[in-house]
Amino acid sequence: MVNINTLDPSASPLDYYGFELRRYREAAGLTQRQLGDIINYTGSMVGQVETARKLPTLDFSQRTDAALCTGGLLTRLHPLVMRSQLPAWFQQVAELEARALQMNTFHTHLIHGLLQTPAYAQAVLGVLDQTKLDDRAAARLARQRIFEKAEPPHFWAVITEAALWQETGGREVMRDQLAHLVSYEGHRLINIQVLPFSAGAHAGSQGSFDLFHFADDPSIVYTEGYSSGHPTANPDTVRDCSLRYDHLQAAALSIRDSAELIRRVMEDRYGEQVA
Repeated sequence: MVNINTLDPSASPLDYYGFELRRYREAAGLTQRQLGDIINYTGSMVGQVETARKLPTLDFSQRTDAALCTGGLLTRLHPLVMRSQLPAWFQQVAELEARALQMNTFHTHLIHGLLQTPAYAQAVLGVLDQTKLDDRAAARLARQRIFEKAEPPHFWAVITEAALWQETGGREVMRDQLAHLVSYEGHRLINIQVLPFSAGAHAGSQGSFDLFHFADDPSIVYTEGYSSGHPTANPDTVRDCSLRYDHLQAAALSIRDSAELIRRVMEDRYGEQVA
């Protein structure tokens, strides 16, 4: 077990969170169990967060802030803690997502992480590696909180029809994931288009990519390989990918027709089967 007296608050955001949690709890004169009783969590959970062995949830952070009168410190730290749990090579992308005014994404075989359900995220992340799967999925899903900001980004996603048919995590997981996509129909800022099989050869045949647009900074293109990411602000690359995205949107189904196709695949491929 980690000795909490040796916890270095400068080691990571999670260590800093645990250090501050312990400091506020002890200042309030509470044991871990007593604090747990107040916030409706176990004392063991409090102890594991204090020793940086367990990720805090947003609910845990909010309840603890209220109980210890921290002024919202732990809730403010929570996004930083979750972002630090992403793979090191991806953390810069999460920062881009948090700063962008607009994102345009094209994915060939998976649903974008900002649109994934918990079960779908676990299925994707669990391929070849089941270690700390709950925490890794929670870190990925925490990125979706950018849509809860006072000024959320405008998000536009083009996905291929193949991503709808690729059975990731099983029939029930896929049905829920497609239902989640359909729920965005009519959303003010989140738009989803499907590039159908009938589109044939298309401008995204070289692979998936994301475009990030900012208020004052140059736009950035992000592409991804195995365990590596490649952001670039090269103007030629940005222009090329922007043009490709325009063509992909033109070739894709309308938002309404895309939602209808998603519904059909959801029912025909993943619906209840009659024996």
